[in-house]
Amino acid sequence: MASLAPRLDLRQSQSLVMTPQLQQAIKLLALSNLEVESFIAEELEKNPLLETGGEERAPAEPADFEGGEEWDGESAPEPVTADRLVEHGDGVSDSPLDVDFVAETFHHDGPSDSHLDGSLGMGGSSGGLGGEEAIDFDSFGAPAETLQEHLLAQAGERLSGTDHAIAVWLIGQIDEAGYLAVDLIEVAHQAGAPLQRVEQILGVVQSFDPTGVGARNLAECLALQAKEADRYDPCMARLIANLDLVAAGKLPQLKRICQVDDEDLADMIRELRGYDPKPGLRFGAARTETVVPDLFVAKRPIGWAIELNAATLPKLLVNRRYYAELASGPQDKSSKAWLTECLHSANWLIKALDQRQRTIIKVATEIVKQQETFFLKGVEHLKPLTLRQVAEVIGMHESTVSRVTSNKYLSCARGLFELKYFFTSGIQSADGGDAVSAEAVKSAIKGLISAEQPDAILSDDTLVDLLKAKGFDIARRTVAKYREAMGIGSSVQRRRQKALRAA
Repeated sequence: MASLAPRLDLRQSQSLVMTPQLQQAIKLLALSNLEVESFIAEELEKNPLLETGGEERAPAEPADFEGGEEWDGESAPEPVTADRLVEHGDGVSDSPLDVDFVAETFHHDGPSDSHLDGSLGMGGSSGGLGGEEAIDFDSFGAPAETLQEHLLAQAGERLSGTDHAIAVWLIGQIDEAGYLAVDLIEVAHQAGAPLQRVEQILGVVQSFDPTGVGARNLAECLALQAKEADRYDPCMARLIANLDLVAAGKLPQLKRICQVDDEDLADMIRELRGYDPKPGLRFGAARTETVVPDLFVAKRPIGWAIELNAATLPKLLVNRRYYAELASGPQDKSSKAWLTECLHSANWLIKALDQRQRTIIKVATEIVKQQETFFLKGVEHLKPLTLRQVAEVIGMHESTVSRVTSNKYLSCARGLFELKYFFTSGIQSADGGDAVSAEAVKSAIKGLISAEQPDAILSDDTLVDLLKAKGFDIARRTVAKYREAMGIGSSVQRRRQKALRAA
């Protein structure tokens, strides 16, 4: 029987403590270069010992490798990875990491330092490597006028008093596509005006530019545009009243309803196709944000060049002169502890940023190695790839690779791609060979459908047979899933669409 008397036991155990610095290092891995830039700006405000250098340069050296060859382990020391940084928690030591990257030691250490035109062949100085930044003239432009602002200006010119107030209320209920999203009875109740009066004011609003704005449904929107074009005759009115039949491609039934022949119906459908079903979207559209690449990949005469976008990575330094001045002055215990903490935090941040960039280069290099045929020949040659495969090759944890590939984009001769794009599931080859990427299958499906003739629309079963002839062993339901994921309609829907275009 166990003793119930009190006693002391000594136990030894190991545990990983996630300090704020370690959490910060992990967080930095998942951020894009632009997000890191914002993060650094916040740290500069909090830590007086941090400052940016005059020249922007990525601390991590660019990677070069020859296709099909392994790294020479003796040519360069293995960099400390982010996993190793997290494992050991090294970062509190006061080691001078703010080296001078302009010194001869780092001269011509990467493609961007050779000052070639376009740096890595990405085209011009706008690539952000080696050349001056191009001026973004769009940033000087005035904000685009919103739909509400455009309509309110017209209401102010044409209405006044109570009518103007009702029009303002109506305009406030128009959505971004230009449709009135509220019942007129509710408007009349809120405005304390007769329903007939509200309908009259709505008629005025519907006469505003752009034509079709203020409509309560698609048929009314198209009718307003047909009236503006002086094409709203009884035949066009019946056609607009039966848009469901137009969408279904039931041309014989439409000819009977509209009482027109083939030529007139085709002319009316062409007229309808020229109208704008969402006139409000011309105004106040959200400004398109350009995706800034985090990495550049370029083909070399032998192998590939992989480099971080240095334009989005400011050079971060620790102002040791300022630290020495503060440390030599009179200070109490709390001030001394605060200053020491600032120094440790600054050193850790620089180390974490350095290891982040080295880790990104390492992961990107392995991606290019694995997907070299994609960069050479296109999406049809994209191979199945998983995070685990890359993690095992480079000696990192799978979660680290996942963070590195999140929110980061790679620019190459074939376009701009998110790093996650290169990780796709595999489809077994019909001839028993290597599996192929799901993206390659989607590209093949899209190519077959794009080449189909109006009188020979390909069904999903036919697509399965054609794909097998290309070496893709894929089921019909998978073809349908991939087709729908790409926004491509069924064979019936495509046949109707082509019939309408030919009408």
